[in-house]
Amino acid sequence: MNEITEFMSEARLRVDASLDLIIPSAKSDPMQLHNAIRWSVFAGGKRVRPAIVYAVGRAFDCPAVRLEGTAAAVEMMHTYSLIHDDLPAMDDDDLRRGRATCHRQFDEATAILAGDALQTFAFAAIADDQTLTAEVRVMLISMLAKAAGTPDGMIAGQQQDLDAEGRSITNAELARIHNKKTGALIEFAAGAGAVIGGADPDEFAALIQFGKNFGLMYQITDDLLDVTQSTEVLGKTAGKDAAARKATYLSAYGQDGARERIGMIASETVSALDLPGRDTFLLRKMTEMVASRTS
Repeated sequence: MNEITEFMSEARLRVDASLDLIIPSAKSDPMQLHNAIRWSVFAGGKRVRPAIVYAVGRAFDCPAVRLEGTAAAVEMMHTYSLIHDDLPAMDDDDLRRGRATCHRQFDEATAILAGDALQTFAFAAIADDQTLTAEVRVMLISMLAKAAGTPDGMIAGQQQDLDAEGRSITNAELARIHNKKTGALIEFAAGAGAVIGGADPDEFAALIQFGKNFGLMYQITDDLLDVTQSTEVLGKTAGKDAAARKATYLSAYGQDGARERIGMIASETVSALDLPGRDTFLLRKMTEMVASRTS
């Protein structure tokens, strides 16, 4: 097992342990809701966002225990977005992370409430984290709210993504949509690790740029995989973007152009990690891993 594979496995185990403690037992009332939350959270997933929190923290020699609440928070916020994204009112998906989507396994009302609950759990995980000072917790909560909401966060990006279906948009508009829809939470993960690790203003700015670039690169690879891989490989329905006439990097640049963009943005992502005295090896390897991913 190489170092990045070992790190990703360690990050997954660590954040899953935190999530298991935060999320109520499936046997606690209301059982239907807690089962739905656990169904979605523990379905698998790459845990890329919490891994970024841990990797940035490690670059600043920050103890992992101080990163755990925030790592769990960003994964819960991400999973909430997936549950709502899959609903019939939005992307109407039947499959997520290789199993039935939350609303298919349970029902639409329960899925909505499961997403709502995960959003509140995310903020509570940071607010209740006694390993962090009150000042740091307030800063992280503010950062997460902006990354998740509007006008520049994930929810705004989702609305703009819906608005763009079936119409022609500029490449600049496309980048803005995905910087919000996908990039905002990844940018938060990088910035949060920097804040907890005690980064100076220049280091914080560099890591925010890393997160922005990484998020865009991740979305382009996602667009590419949607048309080049099967449903079985992806764990979600392949070809949905084209069927919904979504604005994607494939529709804008074609497959070869999208691959070229991935390579270019990966280079920019790594360039942002030139932080004297900081060990950014894991972040560099994560960039390589995402740029070449096949699922």
